[in-house]
Amino acid sequence: MSHALHDLLIREMTPADCRPVAEIRVGGWRTAYAGLVPRSYLDAMDVDEDAEKRRVMLSKADNPVVNVIAERAGQVIGWAAYGPYRDGEVRTADAELYAIYIRPGHFGTGVGTALLRASAERCAAAGHGRMLLWVLKGNTRARRFYEHHGFTADGAEEPFEAHEVEVPEVRYVRELGR
Repeated sequence: MSHALHDLLIREMTPADCRPVAEIRVGGWRTAYAGLVPRSYLDAMDVDEDAEKRRVMLSKADNPVVNVIAERAGQVIGWAAYGPYRDGEVRTADAELYAIYIRPGHFGTGVGTALLRASAERCAAAGHGRMLLWVLKGNTRARRFYEHHGFTADGAEEPFEAHEVEVPEVRYVRELGR
């Protein structure tokens, strides 16, 4: 499935996007994290609950998280979320890419790259010097993607807990030059 990027629209998420984003996120977890995260955790994920959670988060005026959508021919095919990097409960001067997910069937078409580029450009324009992100240690496809785009693992590791199973995550960082 090859598409030119000129027909790809990157825009801010609206409440109408919450359902397609939830489908992409839940489907993304079930696809990318199979074998890395307990099946029971993945099976318990619910698209309706996820969509409602996004609607509530979007409606909060003081929410520092920015959600961007990749849309082609009216279909939401990707989603990214970013905002201030959190060190515990403290927001730092750095930016953090919280999430980036692409609808299956659209991998390798430049959608992820476009979302990552738009997020990084917006963070740089907002004055952030660096972008950090956490990725599952065993998610080699995502790690290759981030490394290809100039991110490097900085040695920090933390477990993500899923149904009482600790799943290791590694932190990546990239300078946001002009």
